[in-house]
Amino acid sequence: MNIAAFDKEKDQYKRIKEKSHWQEEHHIETTNQGEDAKMSGSEVDKCIFGNSNRGRVAIFIDGANLFHAGLQLGLEIDYAKLLCCLTENAKLLRAFFYTGVDRTNEKQQGFLLWMRRNGYRVVTKDLVQFPDGSKKANLDVEISVDMMNLAPYYDTAVLVSGDGDLAYAVNALSYQGVRVEVVSIRSMTSDSLIDVTDYFVDIETIKQNIQKDSHPCYNYRSLSNSSL
Repeated sequence: MNIAAFDKEKDQYKRIKEKSHWQEEHHIETTNQGEDAKMSGSEVDKCIFGNSNRGRVAIFIDGANLFHAGLQLGLEIDYAKLLCCLTENAKLLRAFFYTGVDRTNEKQQGFLLWMRRNGYRVVTKDLVQFPDGSKKANLDVEISVDMMNLAPYYDTAVLVSGDGDLAYAVNALSYQGVRVEVVSIRSMTSDSLIDVTDYFVDIETIKQNIQKDSHPCYNYRSLSNSSL
């Protein structure tokens, strides 16, 4: 997806969103919206993130956390729509997607290839198998380091995760003058993380806007079916 195509899809998404008024009264704001930055009530209502000018944004998505949030909501996420949603009233600097990988899983590799070609910078780590048979890859360090290293170049950080282990990094960002917005399910979000964020959006309130269509115009092909 090139820049022109992304901008066209983002504009179309905005028009759909404005017609549906899906954002009304769905957000937790730490300050009184009625007094926020000279915006009228109607302008505030149209903003998912309670801010009509978020400046340059960097997005940090904890893939495993988002996957489990989707399972809990019965939601299959359209990642093109998600990127449009997270960049509302903003200019995108980078969108990072962090995930553990099984390199023998061709379907997952095909999905990650699609992500790389459609606006996401993918950061991976091999899954580690534990004695109980479960597999996990912890990328909290990678997320924290990238958030801190890029802080001079963006105005707003969007963290798609509810992991309390990231609270310290989020708090450190606030001391650098960065606005931090957290997107997750409330039941899966640590109180310690919410306490240090500037704005929280519950995925449940925006799920109809990031839901994959029944017949999407793209799919995540396995590498064996790709032209590479």
